[in-house]
Amino acid sequence: MVDVRTWSRSDTVQFVHVPTPSDDKYSRGVVALRTGSAAYPGAAVLGVEAAWRTGAGFVRYVGQERPADAVLARRPETVVGADAGRSRVGAWVIGSGTDPAERTDDESRALREILAGDVPVVIDAGALDLVTGAAAPFVITPHAGEFARLQETLRLPAATGESREDAVVRVARAVGGAVLLKGSRTLIADEAGVVLAVEETTSWLATAGTGDVLAGVIGAVLAANPARPIAEAAAAGAWLHGRAARIAAGVIGAGVVGRGHPVVALDVARALPRAVGDVLA
Repeated sequence: MVDVRTWSRSDTVQFVHVPTPSDDKYSRGVVALRTGSAAYPGAAVLGVEAAWRTGAGFVRYVGQERPADAVLARRPETVVGADAGRSRVGAWVIGSGTDPAERTDDESRALREILAGDVPVVIDAGALDLVTGAAAPFVITPHAGEFARLQETLRLPAATGESREDAVVRVARAVGGAVLLKGSRTLIADEAGVVLAVEETTSWLATAGTGDVLAGVIGAVLAANPARPIAEAAAAGAWLHGRAARIAAGVIGAGVVGRGHPVVALDVARALPRAVGDVLA
């Protein structure tokens, strides 16, 4: 059994920065997203919304026309289109709301080019199949079903009686990067065998689209903390995401009574500024 450290609010605050008079939109973190599709344009909207609301100073969306239009309708401050190399991208988010079975050769080449670079990448959903051989620093963010399929692809079947903690370490070592396994107790492991557990959450978070929000949050935290370990930045992002969900669901906050209430993914994204403020209080 591996050693696990529970990630806390005091850990998270080290990754949240109040802008200073010398900061500008670039120094606060630049996030680029290649997410969403004609079938799932909302994934792009949710990831972009989350990156902005977590505190990114500049967000660029690179993707298909339909999700790009949806992104601009929701967040007109977003820059849409291919990066000409001037926006100093600090983190990429790829794969949310996409299906590898529908991916074109051109799209595969574009994603592989991102993964061949040196900018940290959050690899979600429809891009998980491209993780093998990635040169860029990365964190993959599978849910339980995606994690099981990834184990099959890597020919790493779960051992009898193997714990989630042991499994996530084994996959992290196999892929050569950080792994964030989503769940009621989110686990993050790196290839060195360090395991972090994020328990700041609510069961109301189990709803469609919240994983797209999480990917955007992690992208913003990575972009703002270029010198910090990716696994720790991912844990900080997961903690903020869970705190925002608790705020949105009415589980914590002023005058809270009862066990909370249902939320949708956009509610979680909207609560992110309060979650950031809570950490800084």
